[in-house]
Amino acid sequence: MPNRLASATSPYLLQHADNPVDWHPWGDEALALAREQDRPILLSIGYSACHWCHVMERESFEDEGTAQLMNRSFVNIKVDREERPDIDSIYMRAIQAMTGHGGWPLTAFLTPAGVPYYGGTYFPLEPRHGMPSFRQVLAAAANAYRDRRSEVADAGARLTEVLDRSATEPQPASGRFEPGDARIFAHAVAAAGRTFDPSNGGFGGAPKFPQPDFLDFLLRTGGPESHGVSMAVHTLSRMAAGGIRDHCGGGFHRYSVDARWLVPHFEKMLYDNALVARALTRAHLLGARHLGPVAEETLDYVLEDLTSPEGVFHSARDADSEGEEGAFYLWTPAEVRDVLGADAARLLSRVYDVSEAGNFEGRNILHLPHDLDAVARQEGIGRAELDGVLKESLDKLKVRRGGRPEPLRDDKVLTSWNGFTIRALAEAGPALGRPDYTRAAAGAAGFLLDTMRRGDRIMRVFAGGRVHVEGFLEDYGALGNACLALYEATLDPRWLGEAAWMADAAVAHFWSPGEHLFHDAPADGEALLVRPRDIMDNATPSGNSLAVELLVRSGALTGSAKHRDMAEAVFARERGTMERYPSAVGRLLTAALTHDTPRLEVTLVGPPGRVAGMLDRAHRHPHPNRLIAGGDPGDPVIAALPAMEGRLDHPGQAFVCVGTACQEPAPTPEALDAALARAQTE
Repeated sequence: MPNRLASATSPYLLQHADNPVDWHPWGDEALALAREQDRPILLSIGYSACHWCHVMERESFEDEGTAQLMNRSFVNIKVDREERPDIDSIYMRAIQAMTGHGGWPLTAFLTPAGVPYYGGTYFPLEPRHGMPSFRQVLAAAANAYRDRRSEVADAGARLTEVLDRSATEPQPASGRFEPGDARIFAHAVAAAGRTFDPSNGGFGGAPKFPQPDFLDFLLRTGGPESHGVSMAVHTLSRMAAGGIRDHCGGGFHRYSVDARWLVPHFEKMLYDNALVARALTRAHLLGARHLGPVAEETLDYVLEDLTSPEGVFHSARDADSEGEEGAFYLWTPAEVRDVLGADAARLLSRVYDVSEAGNFEGRNILHLPHDLDAVARQEGIGRAELDGVLKESLDKLKVRRGGRPEPLRDDKVLTSWNGFTIRALAEAGPALGRPDYTRAAAGAAGFLLDTMRRGDRIMRVFAGGRVHVEGFLEDYGALGNACLALYEATLDPRWLGEAAWMADAAVAHFWSPGEHLFHDAPADGEALLVRPRDIMDNATPSGNSLAVELLVRSGALTGSAKHRDMAEAVFARERGTMERYPSAVGRLLTAALTHDTPRLEVTLVGPPGRVAGMLDRAHRHPHPNRLIAGGDPGDPVIAALPAMEGRLDHPGQAFVCVGTACQEPAPTPEALDAALARAQTE
């Protein structure tokens, strides 16, 4: 018989709706029940594409005996971390403070007041590898609450103090943040170099995560030959060759369990593909032309597989199918021969490392261990011919793979993750000559703004035809930055106005003036154990970094001194964090770099149709701190921009400035090319 999760819209919660566990969704009813019955809370947090979440469900939550123990001793609450990142953030920090590590599934035991006193991540049904069984953990947690209440209260009070302090105290810094001080950026590049893997790319050893926000920062630290850029390009190139990339269907998996990017955890997340595609597009503009097609393949995957009927984007594809992680993506030589025939199978197997022994549990993850130019020479064919044969073979494998049982698609729509995707599409459209990307971005943004806005608020979740969960800081920051990217791609003043609205709303609902930082949850939101706040990026950029980036970018366009001052206050407060943990604050470093380095400003005067050729040229220029402004001078929003001052009477012309040094107006796309080339040397 279904439990209380049967009415949820989250695919993750619905996966547990038939468990014998008496699950409750997070809410007043469950919390009140715990208080009324004086029972501790078992809080389980995960997400639909999480492999070990599925394992724990099969082993424990579907087990009648274990469910009886849970139901007898606890009020059991299940949370989708993607819907409620605020709850996840608080209790993940608690588990990390208690155990020294974290992850999902998160298993936390709370007092009826929501104070954590015990927990961990995955627990097996039977004891193994030094881990207690889940039943042993249940008994220990229940006994502690029943028999050692004062110890539980003391431990909870200490932990709450740690959580509250970690949300308010900045890291000590070596000095003040001063505009023009480039040492902090040089320090971040040097720190990256100390952990850089020169062979495989990436930083440190296994497991390896893409870290697209830090890569994006490195790509903006200089020209193509600079150390930061070369580390980022090499990393993206090795990722593109590795098994973390789905060479058959497009897109990137979550992360690699090894140092070579070969064996991934096979889930595909919308945010990873959006953020990695942005970094690939940026690398392409810097001259790494082999990465442009990978960016297109990645975004094409999103459009093909993760686009909803409304034109917005679903959240993920699961890691598992047929009860096995990665089954959908693996190949045997016999399958390849059956699809391609002997000759084409031999070539594809050589190129993509398909062997009888296999490279993953007796089967094969497609990857590129060899240089393709060398393979073409050894095969006695040209590179273009090799590419054509491989593409035809991969297309055939994709068709065959499409007949397999597919991993679950998590079809909920999250505002922030859609914001990342809209921005990636809006930036890639003009950079890669794909106007369909720009159209897709505009359509998705329009749907979100029409559907997810409630008064002066943005909602976070659209699922099952329902809108729910009030938006968090990351939702405002991600969608606001996406709107700015759409404005720069189209010069449509609507997107400029929406970005300004987002920035003002973020300040109104999340800014803490006395502490010079944003909170992640709104001031009038649900009262939780602490009001969460994080400056560091995780799998996605932090809400603070997104909001500060929005202030920097919108302030540069509108000339807002208020936004500039607020951004500088955050940079000053968090200088110590940027110095000590640069790879954990890549997006904040990018925002600081954008604020602090001379800008290449390209202002186009005229309706978008009239200046379309020049707009394309501007977007293909590789300057790391480029700002595109302008539009129809007859529109009051455009006419009021500081960049348009004194230029309204120059229709059809482009103005190029670096810092405060401006060139003569360019009347043609060719003249703009010349002006941009001169600006690159200044």
